[in-house]
Amino acid sequence: MTAGTPVSPAAAADADAAYVMTYFRESLDGTGNSNNVHLAVSLDGRQWQALNDNRPILDPTAGTGGIRDPFIHRLQDGTWVLLATDLEVGVPFGQANPNLHVWTSPDLVTWSGDRLLSVNSANPGSYTWAPAVHWDPVRQQYGITYSASPAGGPEGVIMVSYTTDFRTASPAVRFFDNGGRGGVIDSDVVTGVGGQNYLYYRGPNPDAGLMGARSSTLEPGSFRQYSEAPNLPGCAEAPTLVRSLTDPGSWTLWGDNYCPNSTFVNWQGDITTGTWNAVSSADFTAPLGSKHNSIKPITRADYDRLLGRFGGSQSERLKSFNYPGSYVRHAGLRARIDAVPFDPQADSQWRIVAGLSDPSAVSLESVNYPGHFLRHSGFKLVLAPNDGTAAYRADATFTRVPGLADAGWDSFRSVNYPDRYIRHINGQLELTRISTVLDRADATFDVVY
Repeated sequence: MTAGTPVSPAAAADADAAYVMTYFRESLDGTGNSNNVHLAVSLDGRQWQALNDNRPILDPTAGTGGIRDPFIHRLQDGTWVLLATDLEVGVPFGQANPNLHVWTSPDLVTWSGDRLLSVNSANPGSYTWAPAVHWDPVRQQYGITYSASPAGGPEGVIMVSYTTDFRTASPAVRFFDNGGRGGVIDSDVVTGVGGQNYLYYRGPNPDAGLMGARSSTLEPGSFRQYSEAPNLPGCAEAPTLVRSLTDPGSWTLWGDNYCPNSTFVNWQGDITTGTWNAVSSADFTAPLGSKHNSIKPITRADYDRLLGRFGGSQSERLKSFNYPGSYVRHAGLRARIDAVPFDPQADSQWRIVAGLSDPSAVSLESVNYPGHFLRHSGFKLVLAPNDGTAAYRADATFTRVPGLADAGWDSFRSVNYPDRYIRHINGQLELTRISTVLDRADATFDVVY
């Protein structure tokens, strides 16, 4: 079988060894927005590397010219489909639109042109948000679920339309309406787990969080709530269910946190019992600025092909060990840690290069201020242009060593003051001697994409 040849879902599942994520991008002030399709890959489903240096893989050309909420799915013949909300940039989210964007691919790297699929024309005053796809073995069709507000019905239900070719679809019917109460959005459907099918959605108000329903069939209207993820700080929507490749009984539930925006929350648990426990942000890292993701398993050949075609990330970030929602950034030419989200997002991106004074060590060059490196000045860490002097080169060079608080992370020791390490104190980065447990935690970072 040649590289890129589609394989059956069953054969691919046996060989699955990695994951692909789809998303679009946003930032607080809009400078990081990208209403286009982005992809990332991961070997463990926790630590992600954006493809194409976090630039778009697919640009919408049909409909409004803008997308949100991309969803990727492996089809029964082993090829792929990607759907997305059709929403013009800058218009109200509730804009009426019956269409979804559709792309198809045999191998995840060669994609069709953008086209529209009408799924919600029976409800001309309704939005059509957040598509998701599942295979219905009884109908021998794909179910496309999406959020909508049907005429004469409760605000916010999950609708479904059926298709075999993603070019035409059946008239929309209600898939789940919260017992007639409505008020729900976003869907992810997982089929055939222990004889049950599962639907996760955002509950009936912004503070309700993520909930699960299940049914022994896939019939519209048959799902009943059975689970509720414990609330975490913020507002979670856009549930994404991910099955472990090493432990089939273990699942991760992703939620898109939109207050504050451009962050994610995770729970680990068992989909069959609906029990979920929060995962620390120390244990997962989403691509910078990513929003409303979908995640699917892929083979190692798929993973290698994606990286070979699009390339990965050209920069890295440093996550704080004891404040894992915070990253090293520059602000006003001072180095500090701040909790995401913040703007400009690129303030936290670094190119870790061979040390300016010692090639066996490292230096940290700013992505958005090329030629500027982190250096210490009066034992404070600052961002400064390379002036070419020996003193500058030494001040901007650090030995990367196993993390002082966790050997799986990293710490950075000054080359010209080897008894001192980079650490954060009251949010600011400084070069200090290390003696206490707190010192070691403050001086430990995870280098992530």
